[in-house]
Amino acid sequence: MTSSPRTQLLDAVKVPADLRGLAETDLPALAEELRAELVDAVSHTGGHLGAGLGVVELTVALHYVFNTPEDRVIWDVGHQAYPHKILTGRRDRIRTLRQEGGLSGFTKRAESEYDPFGAAHSSTSISAGLGMAVARDLTGGDNKVIAVIGDGAMSAGMAYEAMNNAGALGSRLIVILNDNDMSIAPPTGAMSAYLARLASGKTYLGLRDFGKKLTSYLGKRADRAITRAVEHARGYVTGGTLFEELGFYHIGPIDGHNLEHLIPVLRNVRDNGEGPVLIHVVTQKGKGYGPAEAASDKYHGVNRFDVITGAQAKPPANAPSYTRVFADSLIQEAGLDDRIVAITAAMPSGTGLDLFGEAFPARTFDVGIAEQHAVTFAAGLAAEGLKPFAAIYSTFLQRAYDQVVHDVAIQRLPVRFPIDRAGFVGADGPTHCGAFDTAYLASLPDFVVMAAADEAELKHMVRTAAEYDEGPVAFRYPRGNGVGVDMPERGRFLEIGKGRIVKEGTKVALLSFGTRLQDCLAAAEELDAAGLSTTVADARFAKPLDTELVVRLARAHEVLITVEESSIGGFASQVLHFLAHNGLLDSGLKVRPLVMPDAFVDQAKPEKMYADAGLDTAGIVRAVFGALGQGSRAATA
Repeated sequence: MTSSPRTQLLDAVKVPADLRGLAETDLPALAEELRAELVDAVSHTGGHLGAGLGVVELTVALHYVFNTPEDRVIWDVGHQAYPHKILTGRRDRIRTLRQEGGLSGFTKRAESEYDPFGAAHSSTSISAGLGMAVARDLTGGDNKVIAVIGDGAMSAGMAYEAMNNAGALGSRLIVILNDNDMSIAPPTGAMSAYLARLASGKTYLGLRDFGKKLTSYLGKRADRAITRAVEHARGYVTGGTLFEELGFYHIGPIDGHNLEHLIPVLRNVRDNGEGPVLIHVVTQKGKGYGPAEAASDKYHGVNRFDVITGAQAKPPANAPSYTRVFADSLIQEAGLDDRIVAITAAMPSGTGLDLFGEAFPARTFDVGIAEQHAVTFAAGLAAEGLKPFAAIYSTFLQRAYDQVVHDVAIQRLPVRFPIDRAGFVGADGPTHCGAFDTAYLASLPDFVVMAAADEAELKHMVRTAAEYDEGPVAFRYPRGNGVGVDMPERGRFLEIGKGRIVKEGTKVALLSFGTRLQDCLAAAEELDAAGLSTTVADARFAKPLDTELVVRLARAHEVLITVEESSIGGFASQVLHFLAHNGLLDSGLKVRPLVMPDAFVDQAKPEKMYADAGLDTAGIVRAVFGALGQGSRAATA
């Protein structure tokens, strides 16, 4: 593999229509060129590499057999779609992946007509595809709808809800299960391919339908018995019983890297049959790039890397990541309290719970991509006296909000929610941005909601959550590294609902919730230099709110600026609600809430996101002068 891939065939493919003009014998070579182009592109940008490498042949086959974009192909999860982007008119921009103003790391409707549905959170493709198929049927269309779902995404209940509904409706929907981890029934070469072609062909389908009509004369009971016997027999060969029970005709497993196997099956499915069908395709994550094949995570997500060696660029080594601080702190607390257990929804390394699992394997639970189940499972653990920490990214916890409300909050069960990736997430863009957790949790009665200002505060909050048994508690922290503060040997219990004054002043008050505290302190230095004596406070809690601290700041200062890396409706709303109901806005206090934009913000570098949102030092200073009606920093007290 070199950094200058040979792309003679790929150069001729601008859009899938060009691909369909190639000879079928050219496709394996095209796939190799596409794989080399993918590796080279991601080596410059970073991103999700392994999943894309695994679907190169499948991507080529789909666009070769189906008439995209009229035929809809939905990629689930969207980070499988890098090869798809290269083949669908975006190759010239592929090295802008996940960059500001560049291509999204996921499928995106606004980006291309070849992306019929945005799928950045998993397990949505079958539901969306069924909706498209039913819409096609109602409007008299005849296009095909194909949902490509990874085996990890099939661990979510939503996928089975959709399959159950699809089986009942009977609309023609093609689901491709991309099994890139562990196959229930691995393919066995030519015989497996032959059986898949046979099962997807017109002759077999005709005989199957004739057999059903014949057995119908024998009565419903005999019909059901014979049909079940046939399908169960085929299920033992192909592993399809579960999907058949859900109403899907099952084909496979087949080798997802063998185009001679893939293309005949896809053609047969395209041209024959009715109702929903599932094709089980076995692929290898990281296929064709040695360093990815050898890596334990198959290069699921990578930084920029050297194509020859596979060595990834390392971020500057300074403070530990917030995720690592959380993991180490939880391990420490769990060593002192054997009731602490940890839950992840298919993100053990992303949340740091892989480290917890090494220390306490029997007390660590990975429930798969099943956030709803994770939350109610945690509620059950809490109901029996254990101390569950359900570590879920902010954006993924949204998927389980009903369970948070109904199964945890209403029952006041002490489930602990460590919320990673709170706030902007840089290159992962709007689908993974943790903007809304403060608003959607602080609106719930009796919910304790905290945000760590730095890594030492996070350590305190882990212990606080571990020792708080009165009800649910959440604490949020961002992606990336801490700020380099001195770390305590062990966190201390924080008094619930109490913030802290970090710097005293007299004219301006900056009330921070979360990791914008460092920018507040930097802004205070500039304001002090301009003659505006500034207080800086760390709220720590959005709920219960430190009302004594808010009263003190409101009464002793002319300007109160709240600063948070969360959406409208979050911490500032709690503060303004209290100020309004207690007459503290009537005295002429100038209040300005600084929050994330009321928009879904595309990917960019985090520092650019903070600047554009007005949540950096300069933005905080501007907000103060704006509140005072002064347009320059030459103001004096």
